Amino acid sequence: MRFSLFIHMERWDDSVSEKEHWDNLVELVQIAEKGGFGTVWIGEHHSMEYTASPNPMVQLGYLAARTEKIRLGAGTIVAPFWNPIRAAGETALLDVISNGRAEVGVARGAYQFEFNRLCGGIPAADGGKYLRELVPAMEQLWNGDYEHDGEIWRFPVSTSVPKPLNPSNPPIWIAARSEETHHWAVENGWNVQVTPLMKGDEEVQDLMDKFNAAVAAHPEVEKRPEIMVLKHTYVHATEDAEGWRPAADAINRFYRTFQSWAFGKDEPVNGFKDPAPLEAVAERPEFAADSLHKTAMIGTPDEVSERIQRYQDMGYDEYSYWTDNGMTHEEKKRSLQLFVDQVVPRFQ
Repeated sequence: MRFSLFIHMERWDDSVSEKEHWDNLVELVQIAEKGGFGTVWIGEHHSMEYTASPNPMVQLGYLAARTEKIRLGAGTIVAPFWNPIRAAGETALLDVISNGRAEVGVARGAYQFEFNRLCGGIPAADGGKYLRELVPAMEQLWNGDYEHDGEIWRFPVSTSVPKPLNPSNPPIWIAARSEETHHWAVENGWNVQVTPLMKGDEEVQDLMDKFNAAVAAHPEVEKRPEIMVLKHTYVHATEDAEGWRPAADAINRFYRTFQSWAFGKDEPVNGFKDPAPLEAVAERPEFAADSLHKTAMIGTPDEVSERIQRYQDMGYDEYSYWTDNGMTHEEKKRSLQLFVDQVVPRFQ
């Protein structure tokens, strides 16, 4: 099992500046690299302070100069917000800057809020067709001159400038949930990233089953693609019996904020939105602290290691430690160091 760090600048109010948030992110990435993590992933979101990340390529380019060996993953860029030429060129430039350490994940997009501001209000549900057109075009552009005449984009003969340093091109990861997307990714030899969100290990197994079914259905793909699972993660000391509770409460707020951005009708103020009120989710058991304790990756080093071992036994290649949870930098740092010191060595 490989480990990676999934991270954004999380800004919940004005008590911490943007610069301090960025410095905190860099520190956590450097701890992860020193602790044996293979990749850092940064996604793409717009106008949202709680996931501040308008372009992962800029952040990863900076991190290329502040790290030595950890791979640098855009996880993920949102296909409808990109042009294939731009996606190919920026990923390739990151690969050159980082001496061949670039990886790129691509997703269809999640928030209608963003589509209303970047894509003229097209339905977020239409993002899948952008995903299916952008990724093959990006790959072709890395390989040389290519002319594209698609449903969404059309351009004369073009190529990626620069070309990737990696001779086999940067690894591509597809954010997948449906059976259809698993099959499409595997058929093309692309890796798969899955995110169970608030669901428990039964969802982790179900997503693995979908991936395995796709692999079995495409024996013509000689090399099995890889699959990564992404989970909110917090590790607390064994002697602290209640150490899980602050993390569960923080992740509750994280998802109530997600509710506000995804489904709320009120407009944000300077990039901030209040979480959905507690009473709005009182009848939803998945928001309860005891439930989040079980569904998120929260626990002692022994508890976390046991669950990750089950994921490894299922067939997952990479476990991505999602540090976004609304907790303070010191709490995140303490948890990550415990993970590095007491979990990672068990899988080496």
